[in-house]
Amino acid sequence: MNSDLNQTSPGRAPAYVVGLDAGGTRTRAVLAPVIEGAPEGEGVSGPGNALTVPGPQLVEHLAEALARAVPDELRRHVVAVAGGFAGASRTAPDEPGRVKAHAALTVALGRLGISAGSVEIHSDIEAAFASAPGHPADGLALVAGTGAVAVRIAGRECAETAGGDGWLLGDDGSGFWIGREAARVALRMADGRGGPTALGEAVGRTLGVPEDVRPPGAPGPYDTASWTRARREAYRMRLLPAVMDRPPVRLARLAPLVAEAARHNDPVAEGILATAADHLTDTVRALAPRPGERIVATGGLLGPDGPLTDLLTARLRPLGLALDRVADGCLGAVALARLGHGG
Repeated sequence: MNSDLNQTSPGRAPAYVVGLDAGGTRTRAVLAPVIEGAPEGEGVSGPGNALTVPGPQLVEHLAEALARAVPDELRRHVVAVAGGFAGASRTAPDEPGRVKAHAALTVALGRLGISAGSVEIHSDIEAAFASAPGHPADGLALVAGTGAVAVRIAGRECAETAGGDGWLLGDDGSGFWIGREAARVALRMADGRGGPTALGEAVGRTLGVPEDVRPPGAPGPYDTASWTRARREAYRMRLLPAVMDRPPVRLARLAPLVAEAARHNDPVAEGILATAADHLTDTVRALAPRPGERIVATGGLLGPDGPLTDLLTARLRPLGLALDRVADGCLGAVALARLGHGG
Protein backbone atom coordinates (compact mmCIF):
# COMPACT_ATOMS: atom_id res chain seq x y z
CA MET A 1 0.00 0.00 0.00
CA ASN A 2 1.41 3.39 -0.93
CA SER A 3 -0.47 6.02 1.06
CA ASP A 4 2.02 8.73 0.08
CA LEU A 5 0.05 9.19 -3.13
CA ASN A 6 -3.14 9.96 -1.24
CA GLN A 7 -2.82 13.63 -0.32
CA THR A 8 -5.85 15.84 0.18
CA SER A 9 -3.63 18.86 -0.60
CA PRO A 10 0.11 19.56 -0.63
CA GLY A 11 1.60 19.24 2.85
CA ARG A 12 -1.47 17.67 4.41
CA ALA A 13 -1.82 14.14 5.75
CA PRO A 14 -3.59 11.56 3.57
CA ALA A 15 -7.30 11.02 4.12
CA TYR A 16 -9.32 7.86 3.59
CA VAL A 17 -12.85 6.55 3.49
CA VAL A 18 -14.20 3.10 4.37
CA GLY A 19 -17.00 1.30 2.58
CA LEU A 20 -18.77 -1.68 4.16
CA ASP A 21 -20.91 -4.37 2.56
CA ALA A 22 -22.67 -6.18 5.43
CA GLY A 23 -24.82 -9.03 4.14
CA GLY A 24 -26.42 -12.21 5.35
CA THR A 25 -23.31 -14.30 4.74
CA ARG A 26 -20.34 -12.00 5.32
CA THR A 27 -19.21 -8.48 6.16
CA ARG A 28 -16.58 -6.90 3.90
CA ALA A 29 -14.77 -3.62 4.55
CA VAL A 30 -12.70 -1.67 2.02
CA LEU A 31 -10.29 1.22 2.62
CA ALA A 32 -9.85 3.76 -0.19
CA PRO A 33 -8.46 7.28 -0.70
CA VAL A 34 -10.95 10.05 0.00
CA ILE A 35 -10.80 11.65 -3.45
CA GLU A 36 -10.36 8.85 -5.94
CA GLY A 37 -8.37 5.71 -6.54
CA ALA A 38 -8.55 1.97 -6.05
CA PRO A 39 -9.03 0.29 -2.66
CA GLU A 40 -5.87 -0.03 -0.59
CA GLY A 41 -7.08 -2.35 2.15
CA GLU A 42 -9.72 -5.05 2.63
CA GLY A 43 -11.12 -7.09 5.51
CA VAL A 44 -13.74 -9.82 5.70
CA SER A 45 -15.67 -11.20 8.65
CA GLY A 46 -18.95 -12.91 9.50
CA PRO A 47 -22.60 -12.00 8.74
CA GLY A 48 -23.76 -8.39 9.04
CA ASN A 49 -27.54 -8.45 8.62
CA ALA A 50 -28.74 -5.63 10.83
CA LEU A 51 -31.99 -7.39 11.77
CA THR A 52 -30.94 -11.01 12.23
CA VAL A 53 -27.42 -10.81 13.72
CA PRO A 54 -27.45 -10.12 17.49
CA GLY A 55 -26.06 -6.71 18.41
CA PRO A 56 -22.86 -7.84 20.20
CA GLN A 57 -22.05 -10.28 17.41
CA LEU A 58 -22.67 -7.58 14.78
CA VAL A 59 -20.19 -5.31 16.57
CA GLU A 60 -17.58 -8.09 16.59
CA HIS A 61 -18.00 -8.80 12.87
CA LEU A 62 -17.79 -5.12 11.97
CA ALA A 63 -14.75 -4.54 14.16
CA GLU A 64 -12.98 -7.58 12.73
CA ALA A 65 -13.57 -6.56 9.11
CA LEU A 66 -12.54 -2.96 9.82
CA ALA A 67 -9.39 -3.98 11.69
CA ARG A 68 -8.26 -6.09 8.76
CA ALA A 69 -8.99 -3.36 6.23
CA VAL A 70 -7.49 -0.38 8.05
CA PRO A 71 -3.93 -0.61 9.41
CA ASP A 72 -3.31 0.91 12.85
CA GLU A 73 -1.30 3.81 11.47
CA LEU A 74 -4.09 4.90 9.09
CA ARG A 75 -7.08 4.72 11.42
CA ARG A 76 -6.86 8.35 12.50
CA HIS A 77 -6.89 9.37 8.83
CA VAL A 78 -10.35 7.88 8.08
CA VAL A 79 -12.73 10.81 7.52
CA ALA A 80 -15.90 9.07 6.32
CA VAL A 81 -17.52 5.64 6.60
CA ALA A 82 -20.56 4.31 4.74
CA GLY A 83 -22.09 0.89 5.25
CA GLY A 84 -24.53 -0.99 3.09
CA PHE A 85 -26.41 -3.30 5.48
CA ALA A 86 -28.83 -6.10 4.79
CA GLY A 87 -31.85 -5.48 7.00
CA ALA A 88 -31.37 -1.70 7.09
CA SER A 89 -33.34 1.01 5.33
CA ARG A 90 -33.26 4.80 5.00
CA THR A 91 -37.06 5.06 4.90
CA ALA A 92 -37.03 6.78 8.31
CA PRO A 93 -34.35 7.96 10.78
CA ASP A 94 -35.72 5.56 13.43
CA GLU A 95 -36.03 2.53 11.16
CA PRO A 96 -34.96 -0.40 13.42
CA GLY A 97 -32.33 -1.92 11.15
CA ARG A 98 -30.78 1.47 10.45
CA VAL A 99 -30.64 2.36 14.14
CA LYS A 100 -29.11 -0.99 15.11
CA ALA A 101 -26.54 -0.88 12.31
CA HIS A 102 -25.49 2.68 13.19
CA ALA A 103 -25.13 1.81 16.88
CA ALA A 104 -23.06 -1.29 16.16
CA LEU A 105 -20.86 0.50 13.64
CA THR A 106 -20.27 3.40 16.05
CA VAL A 107 -19.10 0.99 18.76
CA ALA A 108 -16.85 -0.92 16.33
CA LEU A 109 -15.25 2.29 15.03
CA GLY A 110 -14.70 3.59 18.55
CA ARG A 111 -13.05 0.34 19.59
CA LEU A 112 -10.50 0.80 16.79
CA GLY A 113 -9.92 4.50 17.37
CA ILE A 114 -11.56 5.55 14.11
CA SER A 115 -13.31 8.91 14.58
CA ALA A 116 -14.73 9.62 11.13
CA GLY A 117 -16.64 12.85 10.69
CA SER A 118 -19.30 11.16 8.55
CA VAL A 119 -20.82 7.74 9.37
CA GLU A 120 -23.78 6.81 7.16
CA ILE A 121 -25.98 3.72 6.99
CA HIS A 122 -27.50 2.58 3.68
CA SER A 123 -29.26 -0.57 2.64
CA ASP A 124 -27.10 -3.23 1.02
CA ILE A 125 -29.17 -2.77 -2.15
CA GLU A 126 -28.38 0.96 -2.34
CA ALA A 127 -24.69 0.20 -1.96
CA ALA A 128 -24.81 -2.53 -4.60
CA PHE A 129 -26.56 -0.21 -7.06
CA ALA A 130 -23.95 2.50 -6.46
CA SER A 131 -21.22 -0.07 -7.26
CA ALA A 132 -22.14 -0.05 -10.95
CA PRO A 133 -19.83 1.89 -13.30
CA GLY A 134 -20.37 5.61 -12.93
CA HIS A 135 -22.01 5.14 -9.49
CA PRO A 136 -25.55 5.81 -10.79
CA ALA A 137 -28.20 7.57 -8.73
CA ASP A 138 -31.37 6.25 -10.40
CA GLY A 139 -32.58 2.94 -11.85
CA LEU A 140 -33.44 -0.60 -10.80
CA ALA A 141 -31.54 -2.98 -8.54
CA LEU A 142 -32.06 -6.75 -8.32
CA VAL A 143 -30.52 -8.93 -5.62
CA ALA A 144 -30.70 -12.71 -5.98
CA GLY A 145 -28.67 -14.57 -3.40
CA THR A 146 -29.98 -16.22 -0.25
CA GLY A 147 -32.95 -13.88 -0.59
CA ALA A 148 -34.41 -12.05 -3.58
CA VAL A 149 -35.65 -8.49 -3.95
CA ALA A 150 -36.00 -5.82 -6.64
CA VAL A 151 -35.88 -2.11 -5.86
CA ARG A 152 -36.32 1.16 -7.71
CA ILE A 153 -33.56 3.56 -6.73
CA ALA A 154 -34.19 7.32 -6.88
CA GLY A 155 -31.57 9.78 -5.72
CA ARG A 156 -29.45 6.86 -4.45
CA GLU A 157 -32.21 5.75 -2.06
CA CYS A 158 -34.77 2.95 -2.27
CA ALA A 159 -38.08 4.35 -3.49
CA GLU A 160 -40.11 1.23 -4.36
CA THR A 161 -39.65 -2.42 -3.43
CA ALA A 162 -40.91 -5.72 -4.86
CA GLY A 163 -40.23 -9.01 -3.08
CA GLY A 164 -37.66 -9.40 -0.35
CA ASP A 165 -40.23 -10.57 2.20
CA GLY A 166 -38.01 -13.21 3.78
CA TRP A 167 -37.99 -17.00 3.65
CA LEU A 168 -41.37 -17.43 5.36
CA LEU A 169 -43.41 -15.06 3.19
CA GLY A 170 -41.49 -14.53 -0.02
CA ASP A 171 -38.01 -14.42 -1.58
CA ASP A 172 -39.37 -16.33 -4.58
CA GLY A 173 -36.57 -17.36 -6.94
CA SER A 174 -33.89 -16.92 -4.28
CA GLY A 175 -31.22 -19.35 -3.13
CA PHE A 176 -33.47 -20.28 -0.22
CA TRP A 177 -36.40 -20.88 -2.55
CA ILE A 178 -34.27 -23.07 -4.84
CA GLY A 179 -32.89 -25.04 -1.89
CA ARG A 180 -36.34 -25.58 -0.45
CA GLU A 181 -37.56 -26.84 -3.81
CA ALA A 182 -34.65 -29.29 -3.87
CA ALA A 183 -35.75 -30.75 -0.54
CA ARG A 184 -39.39 -30.84 -1.66
CA VAL A 185 -38.73 -32.71 -4.90
CA ALA A 186 -36.54 -35.19 -3.02
CA LEU A 187 -39.40 -35.91 -0.64
CA ARG A 188 -41.88 -36.19 -3.49
CA MET A 189 -39.59 -38.59 -5.29
CA ALA A 190 -39.48 -40.74 -2.17
CA ASP A 191 -43.21 -40.90 -1.50
CA GLY A 192 -44.21 -41.39 -5.13
CA ARG A 193 -45.65 -37.95 -5.95
CA GLY A 194 -42.67 -36.90 -8.07
CA GLY A 195 -40.44 -38.29 -10.78
CA PRO A 196 -36.84 -39.49 -10.54
CA THR A 197 -34.14 -36.90 -10.01
CA ALA A 198 -30.45 -36.75 -9.12
CA LEU A 199 -31.45 -34.42 -6.31
CA GLY A 200 -32.61 -37.39 -4.26
CA GLU A 201 -29.07 -38.62 -3.75
CA ALA A 202 -27.48 -35.15 -3.64
CA VAL A 203 -29.86 -33.72 -1.05
CA GLY A 204 -29.69 -36.89 1.03
CA ARG A 205 -25.88 -36.88 1.01
CA THR A 206 -25.67 -33.21 1.96
CA LEU A 207 -28.13 -33.61 4.83
CA GLY A 208 -26.52 -36.76 6.17
CA VAL A 209 -29.01 -39.43 5.11
CA PRO A 210 -27.19 -42.81 5.33
CA GLU A 211 -26.09 -44.34 2.01
CA ASP A 212 -28.14 -47.50 2.43
CA VAL A 213 -31.38 -45.50 2.20
CA ARG A 214 -30.25 -43.05 -0.51
CA PRO A 215 -30.55 -43.53 -4.25
CA PRO A 216 -27.26 -44.66 -5.81
CA GLY A 217 -24.82 -41.76 -6.19
CA ALA A 218 -24.25 -40.82 -9.83
CA PRO A 219 -25.20 -37.84 -11.97
CA GLY A 220 -28.47 -38.21 -13.81
CA PRO A 221 -32.02 -39.39 -13.06
CA TYR A 222 -32.78 -42.54 -11.11
CA ASP A 223 -35.26 -45.38 -11.49
CA THR A 224 -36.94 -44.87 -8.15
CA ALA A 225 -39.68 -47.28 -9.21
CA SER A 226 -37.25 -50.04 -8.26
CA TRP A 227 -37.16 -48.87 -4.65
CA THR A 228 -39.13 -50.88 -2.16
CA ARG A 229 -41.73 -48.99 -0.20
CA ALA A 230 -39.72 -49.64 2.94
CA ARG A 231 -36.66 -47.95 1.45
CA ARG A 232 -38.74 -44.97 0.39
CA GLU A 233 -40.11 -44.64 3.91
CA ALA A 234 -36.65 -44.96 5.45
CA TYR A 235 -35.26 -42.24 3.16
CA ARG A 236 -38.17 -39.92 3.86
CA MET A 237 -38.05 -40.45 7.62
CA ARG A 238 -34.32 -39.66 7.67
CA LEU A 239 -34.59 -36.64 5.38
CA LEU A 240 -37.43 -34.84 7.17
CA PRO A 241 -35.70 -34.55 10.58
CA ALA A 242 -32.47 -33.47 8.86
CA VAL A 243 -34.34 -30.59 7.19
CA MET A 244 -36.33 -29.61 10.28
CA ASP A 245 -33.26 -29.68 12.55
CA ARG A 246 -31.69 -26.68 10.79
CA PRO A 247 -32.66 -22.99 10.62
CA PRO A 248 -34.93 -22.75 7.54
CA VAL A 249 -32.74 -20.23 5.74
CA ARG A 250 -29.92 -22.80 5.63
CA LEU A 251 -31.86 -24.59 2.91
CA ALA A 252 -30.18 -22.04 0.62
CA ARG A 253 -27.08 -24.26 0.89
CA LEU A 254 -28.88 -26.82 -1.25
CA ALA A 255 -29.15 -24.40 -4.21
CA PRO A 256 -25.73 -25.37 -5.67
CA LEU A 257 -26.95 -28.99 -5.83
CA VAL A 258 -29.74 -27.89 -8.15
CA ALA A 259 -27.31 -25.99 -10.35
CA GLU A 260 -25.01 -29.02 -10.54
CA ALA A 261 -27.87 -31.41 -11.36
CA ALA A 262 -29.11 -29.03 -14.07
CA ARG A 263 -25.63 -29.02 -15.63
CA HIS A 264 -26.04 -32.81 -15.96
CA ASN A 265 -29.41 -32.28 -17.70
CA ASP A 266 -31.58 -33.39 -14.79
CA PRO A 267 -35.05 -32.28 -15.93
CA VAL A 268 -36.37 -31.70 -12.40
CA ALA A 269 -33.43 -29.43 -11.53
CA GLU A 270 -33.76 -27.60 -14.85
CA GLY A 271 -37.42 -26.98 -14.07
CA ILE A 272 -36.61 -25.53 -10.65
CA LEU A 273 -34.13 -23.05 -12.13
CA ALA A 274 -36.52 -22.07 -14.92
CA THR A 275 -39.28 -21.35 -12.40
CA ALA A 276 -36.86 -19.38 -10.22
CA ALA A 277 -35.97 -17.19 -13.21
CA ASP A 278 -39.69 -16.70 -13.87
CA HIS A 279 -40.17 -15.51 -10.29
CA LEU A 280 -37.32 -13.03 -10.54
CA THR A 281 -38.72 -11.72 -13.82
CA ASP A 282 -42.12 -11.19 -12.18
CA THR A 283 -40.43 -9.35 -9.31
CA VAL A 284 -38.69 -6.96 -11.72
CA ARG A 285 -41.86 -6.52 -13.78
CA ALA A 286 -43.74 -5.45 -10.63
CA LEU A 287 -41.69 -2.22 -10.65
CA ALA A 288 -42.96 -1.29 -14.14
CA PRO A 289 -39.51 -1.04 -15.74
CA ARG A 290 -39.03 1.14 -18.79
CA PRO A 291 -37.25 -0.25 -21.86
CA GLY A 292 -33.58 0.65 -21.68
CA GLU A 293 -33.73 1.50 -17.99
CA ARG A 294 -30.60 0.59 -16.08
CA ILE A 295 -30.88 -2.56 -13.94
CA VAL A 296 -28.00 -3.48 -11.66
CA ALA A 297 -27.90 -7.09 -10.45
CA THR A 298 -25.94 -8.73 -7.67
CA GLY A 299 -25.99 -11.94 -5.66
CA GLY A 300 -24.52 -15.40 -6.17
CA LEU A 301 -27.33 -16.56 -8.46
CA LEU A 302 -26.62 -13.77 -10.97
CA GLY A 303 -22.82 -13.71 -11.16
CA PRO A 304 -20.83 -14.45 -14.33
CA ASP A 305 -21.28 -18.18 -13.75
CA GLY A 306 -24.51 -17.92 -11.77
CA PRO A 307 -27.18 -20.56 -12.45
CA LEU A 308 -29.85 -17.96 -13.22
CA THR A 309 -27.83 -15.39 -15.19
CA ASP A 310 -28.51 -16.69 -18.69
CA LEU A 311 -32.10 -17.69 -17.89
CA LEU A 312 -32.96 -14.27 -16.49
CA THR A 313 -31.11 -12.40 -19.23
CA ALA A 314 -33.27 -14.16 -21.82
CA ARG A 315 -36.46 -13.31 -19.94
CA LEU A 316 -35.59 -9.62 -19.47
CA ARG A 317 -34.58 -9.06 -23.09
CA PRO A 318 -38.23 -8.74 -24.33
CA LEU A 319 -38.72 -6.06 -21.65
CA GLY A 320 -35.85 -4.05 -23.12
CA LEU A 321 -33.64 -4.68 -20.08
CA ALA A 322 -30.02 -5.84 -19.87
CA LEU A 323 -28.41 -6.85 -16.59
CA ASP A 324 -25.49 -4.77 -15.34
CA ARG A 325 -23.84 -7.13 -12.82
CA VAL A 326 -21.74 -6.13 -9.80
CA ALA A 327 -19.93 -8.40 -7.35
CA ASP A 328 -21.12 -6.70 -4.15
CA GLY A 329 -21.72 -3.31 -2.58
CA CYS A 330 -18.22 -2.41 -1.39
CA LEU A 331 -17.28 -0.05 -4.22
CA GLY A 332 -20.70 1.54 -4.00
CA ALA A 333 -20.27 2.03 -0.25
CA VAL A 334 -16.92 3.69 -0.92
CA ALA A 335 -18.62 6.03 -3.41
CA LEU A 336 -21.34 6.81 -0.87
CA ALA A 337 -18.73 7.50 1.81
CA ARG A 338 -16.97 9.93 -0.52
CA LEU A 339 -20.30 11.64 -1.19
CA GLY A 340 -20.96 11.78 2.55
CA HIS A 341 -17.65 13.59 2.95
CA GLY A 342 -18.64 15.99 0.21
CA GLY A 343 -16.60 14.38 -2.55
